[in-house]
Amino acid sequence: MKTIVIIPTYNELDNLQKLLPLLLKEYPELHILVVDDNSPDGTADYVESLTKENPLVHLIKREKKMGLGTAYVAGFRYMLANGYDAAVQMDADFSHDPAEIKNFLEKIKNHDLVIGSRYTDGVRVVNWPIRRLLLSYFASIYTRIITGMPIKDATGGFKCWRREVLSSIDLNKIKSNGYSFQIEMNYKTWVNKFRVCEIPITFVDRIHGKSKMSKKIVYEAVFMVWKLRLKHLSGTLN
Repeated sequence: MKTIVIIPTYNELDNLQKLLPLLLKEYPELHILVVDDNSPDGTADYVESLTKENPLVHLIKREKKMGLGTAYVAGFRYMLANGYDAAVQMDADFSHDPAEIKNFLEKIKNHDLVIGSRYTDGVRVVNWPIRRLLLSYFASIYTRIITGMPIKDATGGFKCWRREVLSSIDLNKIKSNGYSFQIEMNYKTWVNKFRVCEIPITFVDRIHGKSKMSKKIVYEAVFMVWKLRLKHLSGTLN
């Protein structure tokens, strides 16, 4: 399967200088797409220099900071337009272990969406403050109760998609970010009866850079689950 790894970035130069060479070495068959929100730290300039040296590296440079969800949507559109069969989505900050990608690639052979789950085999989170851990854990429980979606880690961002799933979703209607984006994409995949599975991963909080988590992201997710449920019941979800 022709596969691309999509990495959204904002001020992730230090992390990308370590991550991209590692990915290129360990997975020489994979393409890499960085979607950068005009980072002032020179992230895009670094990636652009790599694109000139290696045809497997690609860059989308956006004009301003527009958020995680829209960055992934831009990446998904690129993936669909350029004939890829699958897309891996992951963070740039090493909270998602690159060594796990091989497990996603194996599972996606027989599934349509593979989710890296922090909560299928106990709680596999390292270095998070207890408040944020509880927020994430109970957000997934809350999502399962409201939507009925049997996914234990509904807000996780380490995933692998088949193109058939992404082409079935109207990406023009995806406006959410953060937790909300992950929930919305999972739900639309599940209600359309695609094959979804979770595999256990260990999530390690970032060492370099700052988290993009905010109260706005949390509130958006709280209301999104009800919005999705009601749209599904009314037949207006697509």
